[in-house]
Amino acid sequence: MKTQYKILLLLLITLFGGAYSGYSQNAYPTLFAQPDSLIGQTEPTNATDRICDTTYTTGPDIDDNVNSIFADQLDSLTSSWQIREAYKLDSTDVDFSEWFPRNLPDSVYIQRLMQAEQVVDLSYNKIVRKYIIMYTERRRNQVEVMLGLSSYYFPIFEEALDRYNLPLELKYLSIIESALNPVARSRAGANGLWQFMYGTGKNLKLEITSFVDERRDPVKSTDAAARYLKQLYSIYGNWQLAIAAYNCGPGNVNRAIRRSGGKQNYWDIYYRLPRETRGYVPAFIAALYAFEFSKEHNLQPRLPGISLTTDTIMVNRYLHFDQIAATLNIKKDEIRALNPMYRRDVIPANKTKSYPLVLSQEKTMDFIDLDTAVFAYQREKFFPNNTLKKPTESSGGYFTPVDVKGKAKVYYKVKPGDNVGFISAWFRVRASDLRYWNNIHRNLIRAGQKLVVYVPEKQKAKYAKVNKMSFAQKQAMIGKTSSSSKKVKAKTLDSNYVYYKVKKGDTLWEISQKYAGISSNEIMRLNKLKNDHSLYIGQQLKIKRKM
Repeated sequence: MKTQYKILLLLLITLFGGAYSGYSQNAYPTLFAQPDSLIGQTEPTNATDRICDTTYTTGPDIDDNVNSIFADQLDSLTSSWQIREAYKLDSTDVDFSEWFPRNLPDSVYIQRLMQAEQVVDLSYNKIVRKYIIMYTERRRNQVEVMLGLSSYYFPIFEEALDRYNLPLELKYLSIIESALNPVARSRAGANGLWQFMYGTGKNLKLEITSFVDERRDPVKSTDAAARYLKQLYSIYGNWQLAIAAYNCGPGNVNRAIRRSGGKQNYWDIYYRLPRETRGYVPAFIAALYAFEFSKEHNLQPRLPGISLTTDTIMVNRYLHFDQIAATLNIKKDEIRALNPMYRRDVIPANKTKSYPLVLSQEKTMDFIDLDTAVFAYQREKFFPNNTLKKPTESSGGYFTPVDVKGKAKVYYKVKPGDNVGFISAWFRVRASDLRYWNNIHRNLIRAGQKLVVYVPEKQKAKYAKVNKMSFAQKQAMIGKTSSSSKKVKAKTLDSNYVYYKVKKGDTLWEISQKYAGISSNEIMRLNKLKNDHSLYIGQQLKIKRKM
């Protein structure tokens, strides 16, 4: 059956390719390409019958390669523990969605964008095309995960947008803001599905405390995003400018307008905007296209392993996720995934202020039946004298441990060339524990950084000496040579692929950053790797197919 399915897909793709062959394939002669079927026709006068006024006009040849900026959000999605747990992503699975049409002519994209009939202007040019290809060809795995997640998040977004009488297609902004990762955090500190900075979140009346961050609450943050977008549209009366201002702030957009002589068209002020914002509107158009025409590109939604049918209970007493997990027989990861707004696994509710708890419908009924037992479970341990423990410093959703029972604390100063895999091997701890203890995101560490490591108490003196060892000595301590952890086996390289030779200190994530549009997950899949521990110096990694 699998072989028959592949043959059927190939026939369909061949058929589609033949159907598209009649379209113009001009190599971007102007800013906006025009389908042959429209040549000689009168331009539509009804705004709903066209993409936007500028779609059928010429303009400066804008071309800018900014795909790598938004690739970070896509990588953050599949690297988050919520998604790994919910989807159990496995690179060995047979993926029939790899069969999809490639190298479509511009006229096909334009015709489809015209069919979308959205309120927001859907311009098309080289940059939009690059993002469309990123979503529909290069990052298909992540897009399929987002398609699955959208069945949970989009109804929440659409309800809020409808409440403020805003275009429903604005829901696609969340794709480029966070890739539907509710705990996404930018390097600048923006947080949540809609990526609010601390100050913006506070101005929009979102609660941000040591225990609660409503920037990560799907309902509260979406309401705030809708209010903010409504404010921005009232300033500009143009959705492309409002969307740009959402990303970089009204101040930057206003300066770009002034520097361009007062022009009010997004593409006229394009090069006056910050670099990240230049790609923001094109990425939005491409995300809309990818979701609206996912079937045409054989993008298959991947539904998460957690329930998407949920209910909400209002809690009015302190409650710890461990209490819920133990009494209702539910994984704590699932509670976190459904309640990302709680930063320390604690719901700080009391008689004067209630907080929501989201659970699957089945577990909601269990909670109602067992609520007394849930609140009573080891209550003195979690809330001594019915008070909240003093919170420890943490930027994530975990407690930073004050100590680990039966373990001694030692510190290690990161040296140039070190990575999480090396350090965890030297101290014989799990890389996940090392990341947990030090709030390490995506294996990013820097030379000079001090890391805390918990080791057996009897071996504290032994591991305290690691700081003074050379790289060769540390490798010898775990039975490996300093030159490489494995002998590089000579092998014939596939001439159809671009390769990268692994160097000392490399990680999969760092290697992926050297190539636009390539993720660490894709490198792992191509080379059948499990993690950074599978790397060795001199190894030849497949990166991508040659164009």
